[in-house]
Amino acid sequence: MSGTPNELPRLYTPAEVAEAMRCSKWWVLEQARRGRVPYCVVAGSYRFRAEHYAAILRLLEVWPDEVPRSAPPPRSARAIPEVPVGHLRARVPRRLRGVPTIDTAA
Repeated sequence: MSGTPNELPRLYTPAEVAEAMRCSKWWVLEQARRGRVPYCVVAGSYRFRAEHYAAILRLLEVWPDEVPRSAPPPRSARAIPEVPVGHLRARVPRRLRGVPTIDTAA
């Protein structure tokens, strides 16, 4: 680099990248913090070059042929396993356990 300002790459803030992507600044920062997208750190702040922005778009791009074929079926289409169920009986409430009932009083 010869040091002229015109030859230096333009660095974009997370807010500018978020505006271009139409998402929140928080999302862009979170992706950079987790190492999911390329970025630069300048004076402790995240910055993005045009190449970073293009790479982020490529990473997030999904084409119909790339959709995973092994996706689980919708919840309503899943088979419910057959489990034998015994008959259930309600428990007598604690406050009524010592009180005689009609069946036991006779």
